[in-house]
Amino acid sequence: MSQFTYSRLSHFLRISANKFSVLRTGTEIKPGPACCVQFTRCQRSVDSKALQERQKQQMAKGLPRQKPITGVKQVIVVASGKGGVGKSTTAVNLALGLIANDPLKSVGLLDADVYGPSIPKLMNLKGNPELNDNNLMLPLTNYGVPCMSMGFLVDDVAPIVWRGLMVMSAIEKLLRQVDWGFLDYLVVDMPPGTGDVQLSISQNIPVAGAVIVSTPQDIALLDARRGAEMFKKVNVPVLGLVQNMSVFQCPNCNHQTHIFGSDGARQLADTLGVKLLGDVPLHLNIREMSDRGQPVVVSSPDSPEAEAYRKVAAAVVQRLEEVNS
Repeated sequence: MSQFTYSRLSHFLRISANKFSVLRTGTEIKPGPACCVQFTRCQRSVDSKALQERQKQQMAKGLPRQKPITGVKQVIVVASGKGGVGKSTTAVNLALGLIANDPLKSVGLLDADVYGPSIPKLMNLKGNPELNDNNLMLPLTNYGVPCMSMGFLVDDVAPIVWRGLMVMSAIEKLLRQVDWGFLDYLVVDMPPGTGDVQLSISQNIPVAGAVIVSTPQDIALLDARRGAEMFKKVNVPVLGLVQNMSVFQCPNCNHQTHIFGSDGARQLADTLGVKLLGDVPLHLNIREMSDRGQPVVVSSPDSPEAEAYRKVAAAVVQRLEEVNS
C-alpha cells in the first residue's frame, strides 16, 4: 500500500510539473521539473529509511529472548558449512582438550545434529537417559564429560524423518530439559550447514563463541565462509577456524602430503579477520580411535595429534577471554 501511495504521489508531481512550467522561489523563476525530481528523490530516501526501520522493529518483535541454560557458564558451538570435514571429531576432542588443559574445569557435550548424531559413537555411550525428580534428563557420562544426544533417544539404525517444527521441538528439549549440573563450558556439536537448528540455538541461548571447522580444500572453504558469515549476522562471536586434515604424513617414510591443499583455512581466516585456532593432521590414529569410541586426547595423550587438539582448546580459551574482556 505504501508503494502504491508513493507511486501515485510521484505521478501527481510529474503532472503538476508539466502543467506549471515554472515554480516561484523567492524572486527567481526556476524550471519546475528539476525541482520535482529532487523532491521525489528526497521522498524516496525518506520512505526507504522509514521502511527499513519498521522492518527492524517487526523482526525484533518476532525474535525469541535469549535465556541461559541453567548451570552453564559458557556455550561454545562447533560448526561447519559442509559435512564430512571432521566437525564432530573436533568437537569431542575439543571438549576433552579443555579438561586436559585444566582438570578443574567442568565440560559438557551436546549433540545438536538431530538427523545424524555422532556423539554416542565417538564417546562410546549407549542407553537411554534417566530422569531426575524434576523430570529432567540426566546426561550420560564418559571420560568425565556429560553428554546428551538424540542418539540416546532413538535406535542406532532408526532414521529420523522429521519436519522442521519437530526438529526445533527436539532441540528445545535438548537445551532446556537436561540437568547439566554446573558446567564451565558446554560444547555444542552443530549440524552442518546454516539452517533452522543453527538459527534456533543462536537466538534462544547466549553463545560465547563459534568455532568453524574446515579442511583446506576450496569447496569446503566456500561453505565454511558461509557458516562464519551466518554467525556474524546473528551476533555470535567467531572465535576462529580449525584447519582439519591439514597434512598427511606417511607412516613409513614420514613424507608429508597436503591431500586437501595447504593453508586454505589460514588464508580464509585472514580474509575474515579471525584467528586460525590450529591445524589438525590427517592421521590414521584419529580415525581408528574415533571409531572405537576412544578419542585420541584420552587414548593417545602423548601423540602429536592429541597435542594438536590441546593447542586448539588453549586457543579457544584465549579467544573467549579476549571476547569477554
